[in-house]
Amino acid sequence: MHAGFREFYPSYLDEHRDRRCRRMHFIGSWLVIVAIVVAIVARNAWWLVAVPLCGYGCAWVGHFVFEKNKPATFRNPLYSLMGDWRMFADVLRGRVKL
Repeated sequence: MHAGFREFYPSYLDEHRDRRCRRMHFIGSWLVIVAIVVAIVARNAWWLVAVPLCGYGCAWVGHFVFEKNKPATFRNPLYSLMGDWRMFADVLRGRVKL
């Protein structure tokens, strides 16, 4: 177990070596943002159903199809979610390559 997120994140990145997996995460994160924006603009909470489907669906396809490992979600759901958004931000900053 990790002492904190700072210790967890390097191992999280290590489980995302395949660019295709990172791309699936990135696409899923954008789809989550789009679904939330559409829910707000359309004033229709049903769009929020798409949030976990897009986020986890894309990420899990990346892991099972490309990375060939088990998603961190199953071991540490909170840190995994935090790691996904940190990796998303790091991609936007140019710190993680797609």
